[in-house]
Amino acid sequence: MPPFKKILVPVDFSDHSRTALDLAVELAREGGASLQLLHCYQIQPGGVSPYGVALPADYFTELRDAAARKLDEWQREYVPADVKSDVTLSSDNPASAVVLAAEEGGADLIVMGTRGLSGFKHVLLGSTAERTVRTAPCPVLTVKSKEED
Repeated sequence: MPPFKKILVPVDFSDHSRTALDLAVELAREGGASLQLLHCYQIQPGGVSPYGVALPADYFTELRDAAARKLDEWQREYVPADVKSDVTLSSDNPASAVVLAAEEGGADLIVMGTRGLSGFKHVLLGSTAERTVRTAPCPVLTVKSKEED
């Protein structure tokens, strides 16, 4: 198999995604690949209350901006300067966003944690990692965190 050129790393700022990012950094260093960190910030349903009161428009801007700051922080703190990387934000469903980012960004590998921020174990075909594995246009390397051992 030829070396990977672009590695997509979905992160949700959990220990699980940090473990996956660390491995992706190692793979990128060894093979000269670049990294694309992807974070999907979720806009929770309920933008309109049952009383007809909508959330303020700046709420969504603040949510996106906070997610962008955290993603930039992770890039600065956990991706060494000698590894080329960029960041992408999405408000889409995580599994769909990962597949779309891989397709549009030309990723030839996705490295992601087996669990997300919630820490839930497999829930009836519902995990983002499982859906990504089934629909991704490239290989997906799922990584268990140290606490799952």
